[in-house]
Amino acid sequence: MLVTDVDGSLVTRDKLLTPAAIAAARDLKAAGIAFTAVSSRPPRGMAMLIEPLGLSLPLGAFNGGTIFMPDMAIIEQRSVPREAAEHAVKVMRDYGADIWVFSGDKWLITNPDGDYVPREKRTVQFEPTVVADLAPYLGSAGKIVGSSKDFDRLHQCELVLEKELLGIATARRSQNYYLDITPPATDKGYAVRTLAQAVNIPLNEVVVIGDMVNDLPMFRVAGLAIAMGNGSDEVKAAADHVTDTNDNDGFAKAVANFILARSRGSAA
Repeated sequence: MLVTDVDGSLVTRDKLLTPAAIAAARDLKAAGIAFTAVSSRPPRGMAMLIEPLGLSLPLGAFNGGTIFMPDMAIIEQRSVPREAAEHAVKVMRDYGADIWVFSGDKWLITNPDGDYVPREKRTVQFEPTVVADLAPYLGSAGKIVGSSKDFDRLHQCELVLEKELLGIATARRSQNYYLDITPPATDKGYAVRTLAQAVNIPLNEVVVIGDMVNDLPMFRVAGLAIAMGNGSDEVKAAADHVTDTNDNDGFAKAVANFILARSRGSAA
């Protein structure tokens, strides 16, 4: 089974699926290898992947906080506890981040002119809902995001919140410019375990592909971990293999070189 990250791994920097990536998904299916994805995106923001890739298995959204079917039926859904959400919002604002809340199928913002709002629109392919106050939604947040152009300051905020939210929520960057607050006891490792169990595949037969620190939990539980060429040094160091970048069909090359070739070798 292959479980891939989406942004920075499966799609290009421009958030596109390349013909090679789509062909790789077909090749996996032809070889009898189960294929799905887990992302920090909301379920609605993964919908555009399902038909081109022929995805039929459960997927993971919000870094594992939500497990859902390709028809958007929710299998499992958790929320960030309100106390953790309120604290995270306060701290991220203190660090100068622009705050977003994902609740239900809505992306809620207070600042439509935020630096990364246009980029997120292209990514999730739906419009945000502008509200005067995020507080009413903090009790039902699947994910809270702090976005910032100051990557170093956002990293410092991540380190602070990792400690302060320990045991009550998860704080990890999904990109250098996004700090995600997600439900406790759920991460991409949890998602991989849940997705593999759903199709009765042992974890030592699961391959994962990722690029950022929020992918490390799935690296720790999978039988084989592949880092993208554009991945962080920490992620590359934790991987069994490193493929090419996401803008140079690294996903498709990983499928061909480290999964299909291995599968054929095993069969031989």
